[in-house]
Amino acid sequence: MVTSPPSPAHQKVTIRDIGREGDGIGQLENGQIVFVPGTLPGEEVKLRLNDQETELLERLNDSPVRVEAGCSLAGICGGCVLQHMQDSALLDWKVARVEKALGQAGFQELPPPQRFQAAPHTRRRMDFALQRVEGGITLGLHARKGAPVDMTACLLLHPRLAALLPPLREVLGSLGALTGRGGLNVNLLDSGPDLTLETPAPLSSSDQAKLAAFAKEWDIPRISWRAGPGKPLETVAQWQPVHHQFGQTKVSPPAGAFMQATQEMEAMIAAAVIAGLPALNRKDRIFELYAGCGTLTFPLAQHGHVQAYEGHAGAIAALQAATHGTRVTGFSRDLNRQPLLPQDLKAARVVVLDPPHAGAGAQIAPLVRSEVRDVVYVSCNPQALETDLASLAQAGFEVLAWTVIDQFLWSAEVESVIVLSRDPKRIRKARKAAA
Repeated sequence: MVTSPPSPAHQKVTIRDIGREGDGIGQLENGQIVFVPGTLPGEEVKLRLNDQETELLERLNDSPVRVEAGCSLAGICGGCVLQHMQDSALLDWKVARVEKALGQAGFQELPPPQRFQAAPHTRRRMDFALQRVEGGITLGLHARKGAPVDMTACLLLHPRLAALLPPLREVLGSLGALTGRGGLNVNLLDSGPDLTLETPAPLSSSDQAKLAAFAKEWDIPRISWRAGPGKPLETVAQWQPVHHQFGQTKVSPPAGAFMQATQEMEAMIAAAVIAGLPALNRKDRIFELYAGCGTLTFPLAQHGHVQAYEGHAGAIAALQAATHGTRVTGFSRDLNRQPLLPQDLKAARVVVLDPPHAGAGAQIAPLVRSEVRDVVYVSCNPQALETDLASLAQAGFEVLAWTVIDQFLWSAEVESVIVLSRDPKRIRKARKAAA
């Protein structure tokens, strides 16, 4: 058995890359790979090593793309792990991540990508962590190592949501139901903020009255509650309808609905998807898989008839309720447990997939075996992207266009839209246009 020699307690290391969690990557003298938060490629650092962790003692030089973080919680709060990197360099890194995933999936010749990056103060969706502490509560995001970090301001948040932080801290701190840790999902809809609260104990009648008064005072159309993730939702207060517009259609999203993190980047994603559609006529059918409550569905319906599939009961109910007068048919179907088979896809002129973080999983194999020639894949995870698209590459699909969207600014997360085809005519046309 060959073992590496022990590392000295202190060691100098040169950071060579950034890992998928946003940490700098270096290599010790014995060959061991280490991950060093807050560092950038090209920086030499002095580390203290022990069995439990790697501690950064000193940064001996600065990368040319290093900037001073604008938030006092940078490096502590888990929301921003790369605020110390120039925005343009951060976008370059995210483009490279997607390009690497496509290359490892089997796509070697790629056209130049489109690239978009969210601006500060535009985040309209956030999941807050809550913690009862002596004298009140902590309201914020999780630290990189566990407990919530108290947030009094945020460079990411939309101003409408940032303004709610002080009064939220006050009202949530007064609730008897928040006996320990809890959570708060906030979506900024067209109708206003939509809040979904999680507490360890049920809300008392007094708690409910406080939340109802808070909703009215701060112009919050709806506040919902549940005992924890996946538990049944209850409406605590609703004094006006909730709604949000996707394309030309107004939808009433369920409490805690998944929404794209910023309005502007949602528009860029939708534009990239629509630009990736093949030529369609009014009879052509777009099959949309993992449709949510209609973020892409209704913009797509302006270009063809959409068959939208979604497994989340609340999301598909909201989508179906909004389909009157549109070219959309919504179907409730858990595609992980019951993927569409090749015969189910016969009517599809193009398939649009927007799967969850884990990817499309069991849906990919029947898609590859089907007669579908055009696919638009929306990804929020380069690892899942690589896994899913490897099968498409082997089946003769080529990448005609790809777009990278840095929607989660200063995080390691990256989204992309990949346009693929195995239609020889469309591939030839794309190659000719690129020449």
